[in-house]
Amino acid sequence: MKRLMATAILTVSTLLCADVFLQGNKQFNFGIGAGRGYGSDYTIVGIGGSYFFLNGLSVGLTYRGWFGGDPSLNEVSVPVTYYIPLHQKFRPYAGAFYRRSFVGSGYDDYNSYGARAGVSYSFNSNSYVSVGWVQEYFDSSQDGDNSNGYPEIAVGFSF
Repeated sequence: MKRLMATAILTVSTLLCADVFLQGNKQFNFGIGAGRGYGSDYTIVGIGGSYFFLNGLSVGLTYRGWFGGDPSLNEVSVPVTYYIPLHQKFRPYAGAFYRRSFVGSGYDDYNSYGARAGVSYSFNSNSYVSVGWVQEYFDSSQDGDNSNGYPEIAVGFSF
């Protein structure tokens, strides 16, 4: 009985201490939100993946579609994120990204880049949730506004 109890405690503690942000891990993430642009309200759905080249450092590829408004808007991003190993469960993060936006209905496509910062909470070695802030800068702007800041919430799975 003691042996079974010790094995159970060791297994649970290993799961609790395992790190979702280790070198070689791959992640799948998704997000949903709301946005406004071109005089329309949109529902934004995103999906992406990333790979940890080093402990805490990931490079990825993401897609976001803006649905429910006109014109159509689709975005492809390349994010680089570093998760700072200050705490086992809570990890502050900082990152940068490049994004290409494809706009329909005769509007020009455009590029943007930006930075993000926040904190991630790992539930176990395979999942986490992140909450943070994104500041995005546009190469060109239709309405004269050159930057935009917004909150982000993401759920991720690692394998």
